[in-house]
Amino acid sequence: MTQPNHTIHNEQTKLTATFVNGLAIAVFAVGGVTQAIKALTDPATVNARSIAVTAICFSLAIALHWMARWILGKMKP
Repeated sequence: MTQPNHTIHNEQTKLTATFVNGLAIAVFAVGGVTQAIKALTDPATVNARSIAVTAICFSLAIALHWMARWILGKMKP
């Protein structure tokens, strides 16, 4: 009896995880880094809303990254 080949499944899993992690990077860059640079260049623009946006984007980026790691855990040996 032969063991099934899981190569296609694993490659699709890695592709999905890479996409989700790319979303995490984009959310972090747009919501986190951009707000920080904006605050450094024009401190008068810092308010509760910009701090909240930064915190939400940072949290979402972490959640998406951990989701990508969870997806990779679905790979078959």
